[in-house]
Amino acid sequence: MDHQLPPEGAWRTWVVLGGRGAGKTRAGAEWVRAQVEGARPMDAGRCRRVALVGETIEQVREVMIFGDSGILACSPDDRRPEWEAGRKRLVWPNGAVATVHTAHDPEGLRGPQFDAAWVDELAKWKKAQDTWDQLQFALRLGDNPQVCVTTTPRNVPVLKRLLASPSTVTTHAPTQANAAHLAQSFLEEVMARYAGTRLGRQELDGVLLADAEGALWTSELLEVARVEGVPELDRIVVGLDPAASSGAGSDACGIVVAGAQTRGPVQDWRAYVLADATVQGATPTGWARAAISAMERFGADRLVAEVNQGGQMVGEVLRGVDPLVPLKTVHARRGKVARAEPVAALYEQGRVHHVRGLDPLEDEMCRMTARGYEGDGSPDRVDALVWALHDLMIAPAAKWRAPGVRSL
Repeated sequence: MDHQLPPEGAWRTWVVLGGRGAGKTRAGAEWVRAQVEGARPMDAGRCRRVALVGETIEQVREVMIFGDSGILACSPDDRRPEWEAGRKRLVWPNGAVATVHTAHDPEGLRGPQFDAAWVDELAKWKKAQDTWDQLQFALRLGDNPQVCVTTTPRNVPVLKRLLASPSTVTTHAPTQANAAHLAQSFLEEVMARYAGTRLGRQELDGVLLADAEGALWTSELLEVARVEGVPELDRIVVGLDPAASSGAGSDACGIVVAGAQTRGPVQDWRAYVLADATVQGATPTGWARAAISAMERFGADRLVAEVNQGGQMVGEVLRGVDPLVPLKTVHARRGKVARAEPVAALYEQGRVHHVRGLDPLEDEMCRMTARGYEGDGSPDRVDALVWALHDLMIAPAAKWRAPGVRSL
């Protein structure tokens, strides 16, 4: 396919932007082969020293090298390189070598030198900029060292800067472009669930999305907030924004799990968003069970549920599932933006952190602006997040503030 072929002309970096399953890995693997292989198996190719860079060693090995679309799967028998596990490298019959490097260890790129590199999923790396910078210093062999970057787009600084560079060329494809090689059930499920959403445009259409103008949260802010591990927490709560109706066309029921360390002065308190257990189209009993299940899974101390829509029914439904559920009901007296702003301020202060895997929640957050929510439906996940963080961080800190603090 066209998006899997390198553009003509003089370029330093070729970025293949694509949705999930769009064939990015195959494009990278075939490009590496084209660089190292000559006309015959033992003939030298254009390049002899290649860096294979992924987020972890396991991802380089299992996706880029041994994956179904990886280098070994794409190579014919007489040109297939040999994997030297002890040295973490591939060696071709003609002597070309590709070595494994990871974004967890940017310093590992100091010392080696290359005439080509394949970088996979750059937009999701934790130390993306440091790793990219070190790779640029290592690309110093040959007449024109080049890099192929295969990634699903995310609105992160390293990718935006790379795409803006005059030495970068880009090809693009949605998931549907590779439909012939994907399970029909997969396509039907993801299209039904995510088509037309902001997350779908990113993960399926492969489109780099800019943050909404005036957004309370930005992609860069959330990227900075991301953590790999969570310390021991003093309190854990589940925020619940019940759906007013059930069925396929109804709003989601927002369910977000968060915890906090609240020892010492208020300014030292830190919150951690642990999970998004939101359910779509569930009956009241269904979302109640999902919320209580999230409590049990994380050992939460309390369920904080908004009752604007359901009133007394919300508590009755929850206690119908678990009569002893520790429940706090809250009633919104202010608009969604006004409720969200003090929580967004906690993020700006660096006091809230996210575990990985919260993409749908973060997608909603980046569409919440000072003018309102710029998305379809209601920001149910954001509402649940706001209630959880208010209960963990804002309400307990009120006693440290001057009198007259307004409620949400």
